[in-house]
Amino acid sequence: MQAMQTYRFGKHPPKRDYRTLRFQDYLSPTLPPPEPAHNVLAAVYANLRNADPTKLFPLDGNDTLGDCTIAAVAHASTAYHALIGRKTIMPRAEVVKLYLHLTGGIDSGLNELDVLNYWRKHPVAGSEILAFAGVDPRNHTHVKQAITLFGGVYLGFQVQRDCLQEFDARTPWTAGPLTPDGHAVFAIGYDRTGVTVLTWGNTQAATWGWWDECVDEAYAILPLEAKEPGFAPGFSSAQLAADLTAVAS
Repeated sequence: MQAMQTYRFGKHPPKRDYRTLRFQDYLSPTLPPPEPAHNVLAAVYANLRNADPTKLFPLDGNDTLGDCTIAAVAHASTAYHALIGRKTIMPRAEVVKLYLHLTGGIDSGLNELDVLNYWRKHPVAGSEILAFAGVDPRNHTHVKQAITLFGGVYLGFQVQRDCLQEFDARTPWTAGPLTPDGHAVFAIGYDRTGVTVLTWGNTQAATWGWWDECVDEAYAILPLEAKEPGFAPGFSSAQLAADLTAVAS
């Protein structure tokens, strides 16, 4: 009899820092409302000629280690590269190595903010980011705009009781009693019913009710491609990068 696949969590509670820039401060007032639905994977699959999320966004050690914060970074990097036609999948060994480097060699989990600050200063999986900004999880419009403009949202949530059962059953995550655990994922799509995220070597749907109950932090990330002309119209990426440099110094 085949053993059931195991999965791990590992995100710490949100770390608050008054210097964290806010996504809403850089939106143009002329930015149109977000589309009713958008999924980054359509472009990812077309550009890479591969529509298998289990191959493009692997488990990355998150079955035995609480390295979800780094696995989500690896998935984001793959998506960013795919949007410009490059296939880059961070090897499991590199995900685990970076995770243990940031934890000091123990399987302790990590804060998302610490991971993002590290990524801003060091390339990860050949991917560099210019800046990041916090998105108010309660503002669904801003969440949708961040996914559309920047190819996804790096987010964290407090795990609901039936999280693993719903994932195994391939049914959407729904709101439920919360556990003490936290998990990090990368959101790459939304529609009227909810969002789609990457985690544990696959995609996972989740309702907006789940989002409102469980998500406790979300970030828009500006990859290196933000330097290209025409990137993210309606959003002042140059000003965000400049402001982040100012508060960091």
